Amino acid sequence: MQMPEISAKDVQRLRQIAGVGMMDAKKALVETEGDMDKAAEILRVRGLAKVAKRAGEREANQGSIGTYIHHQAERPVIGVLVDLASETDFVAKHPDFNAVANDIALHIAWGRPGWIRRDDVDPAVLAEERDFATRQAREEGKPENIIGKIVDGKIKAFYETNVLYEQKFANTEKFEGTVEAYVNQLAAKMGENISVRRMARLEIGD
Repeated sequence: MQMPEISAKDVQRLRQIAGVGMMDAKKALVETEGDMDKAAEILRVRGLAKVAKRAGEREANQGSIGTYIHHQAERPVIGVLVDLASETDFVAKHPDFNAVANDIALHIAWGRPGWIRRDDVDPAVLAEERDFATRQAREEGKPENIIGKIVDGKIKAFYETNVLYEQKFANTEKFEGTVEAYVNQLAAKMGENISVRRMARLEIGD
C-alpha cells in the first residue's frame, strides 16, 4: 500500500492546531492518510489521555492569575481576575499558559458566568429553575409526557448560559468550542492537569 504524501505545510498547520511536535504531527497525518481533522482529533484524544493519567498523580497547586480590565470613557468599568491552575511552576510561567489565562478573563468579562462548573451551581437555584420551567411548560399547554424533556432542555440551556466551562468561548477566531475544551486543549499541549480554580468579576453599577 502506497503511503500518502504529507507536505511540510500540512505538518506545520497541524502543529499549530494541536500544539504538538513535528514528528507527532506527521505520524498522525500518516495514520489518517492526510485527513487534517481526524489527525487533530487523534492528537487531542492522546493528549487528554496523558493529562487524565497525570491528573491522578499530581495536584494542580501552581498557576497564574489572568486579568482583564475594560475601560469606558477613560475609566475602568469591568475588572476580571481568574486563577488558572497548573501542576508545575514551569508551565505556569509559559507564555501560552498566561495568554490562555488572560483570554479566559476576557471571556468572563463578556460571558458573566456565575459558576465555573455545573457541579458548583447551588442546588436551590437549579430547583428554582426546574420549577419555573415546569410551570411555564404547563401554562403553555405542553403534554405532560414531554414536560420532563422540555425542562431538561431548559436546564441544559441554563448551564450553557451561566456556567463558565459550559459557555462557548467568546473569541471564535481563536477557538471554536466551550471554555472547558479551550482549557483542555492547553492541558493536552502542556501535558499537565490544568483547570480554572477561581474567578472574580467586578462591574461598576452592578
